[in-house]
Amino acid sequence: MELGLHYWTYSTPAEPERIASTLTQTARIAEQAGFAEFTAMDHYFQMEHRGTADEPMLEGYTTLGYVAAVTERMRLSLLVTGVMYRYPGLLAKIVTTLDVLSGGRAQLGIGASWYEREQRALGVPVVSMSERFERLEETLQICLQMWSPDNGPYKGTHYQLAETLCVPAPLRKPRPPILIGGGGEKKTLLLVARYADACNLFASSPEDVSRKLDVLRAHCDAEGRDYDAIRKTAVYIGESPLDNPDQVVRDAENYRDLGITLLNFMPDGDPAAYTEQLAERLAPRLASI
Repeated sequence: MELGLHYWTYSTPAEPERIASTLTQTARIAEQAGFAEFTAMDHYFQMEHRGTADEPMLEGYTTLGYVAAVTERMRLSLLVTGVMYRYPGLLAKIVTTLDVLSGGRAQLGIGASWYEREQRALGVPVVSMSERFERLEETLQICLQMWSPDNGPYKGTHYQLAETLCVPAPLRKPRPPILIGGGGEKKTLLLVARYADACNLFASSPEDVSRKLDVLRAHCDAEGRDYDAIRKTAVYIGESPLDNPDQVVRDAENYRDLGITLLNFMPDGDPAAYTEQLAERLAPRLASI
């Protein structure tokens, strides 16, 4: 079982001038402990079900570029890029830049954006859910074309590109892996089957994850895709892992049996202190699963 650290809050410590040093310390602790992946959010306001909108928040790809400079091994990704926040051609260049500067460690994590308050506040177009998924599929197609030898045009319903030139190409071969986040059974998991190298679900219960993966398998069968070729990951959302490590290990074993190969953990309180405790008390046990 691989471990991922999902860096979702910049509120602790409270002083903004300590954000960078805390981020550095946390990322280095995670890497030294053997974490496989470091992710950040793609939000500009803190999520209101996790805090208040006016809490500190940093732009995601700038944050990952910073983390790339202070780490050497971990895969770097947003969990996940909101499809409405960047034009697809520019997104492909942004992820390519991260990949080149990190030595081939970038992953494109992407999903249908949802946080309308920050979109309206910052002037991001708010469109229907069906259009967001249409744009998500076109964005996936554009990124795949940008990372292929085809430099020609792309003509879609929502996006038209005269050229899909991307130089330098990503260092990761054949391209950065694509992860689609979310458990929507009709659209999200269908797009996973069509385009993604990995999916990310919420580990709310083994029963729920099992059902989602059954749906994904059915989509793969319909699309002629090898289900086993898709890496399955999840965000652990049970009780605080440090309060009951034994339960976390039992949960991880259950998720492993379903095919989950990576669990993401979200720091609670001080990110560096949390990650240090997670590294000492849980990482060796989870890594052995």
